[in-house]
Amino acid sequence: MAIILITGASRGIGFETARALVTEGHTVWMGCRDESRGRQAATTAGGRFVHLDVTADESVRAAATAVGALDVLINNAGVLEPDVPLPDVTTSHLTAIFDTNVFGAVRTTNAFLPALLQSSSAAVLNVTSSIGSLTKSADFTDEFTAYPQDVYRASKAALNMFTVQYAKAYPALRVNCVDPGLTGTDMMNGFGQPPAVAAATIVRIATAGPDGPTGRFLGADGVVPW
Repeated sequence: MAIILITGASRGIGFETARALVTEGHTVWMGCRDESRGRQAATTAGGRFVHLDVTADESVRAAATAVGALDVLINNAGVLEPDVPLPDVTTSHLTAIFDTNVFGAVRTTNAFLPALLQSSSAAVLNVTSSIGSLTKSADFTDEFTAYPQDVYRASKAALNMFTVQYAKAYPALRVNCVDPGLTGTDMMNGFGQPPAVAAATIVRIATAGPDGPTGRFLGADGVVPW
């Protein structure tokens, strides 16, 4: 059984992923920014709470010390932007989204790399979205081409690129990004599939073992085009 850390685990996909992994017998650390909500979520899911704000260096370093040994890191924490048209996008909008969705994942991955490199079956899984696919975004017939959230889309494309770069830099790790599909979380106002369905995709890929793929963009139905 593996030791697994999930960021943004107090609700939605992160919470359901934690609950499913605990059920399978794994030791699951649930990284949460809100301590009260995080402790309650960990109690409900059967995981271990660790305070973790992916936008703060000190918080991430402290979490790495608290967790110690680690086999699998799931960078799940993410935020959507206000629906702002491109001509009105400012650097403040960019920073607010990229700080969690991109910088936060990089910050967290780097902090836990020493522990992960000690594992014989280490993996990093970045939770992304197919709207971050350049191929799909450039296809005007794709169902999500007209979907708004331009900055969010760009942040997930950036996260996908970092996934590839980490996979090349650390061949001993399995580093993949996964699109769990459109999911009815609070962030999506309940629109989409149940979070437990999305979690099942993440769990399957996160627990694939040392013979699993690396440097891939994966979804519920297989490979997603870059």
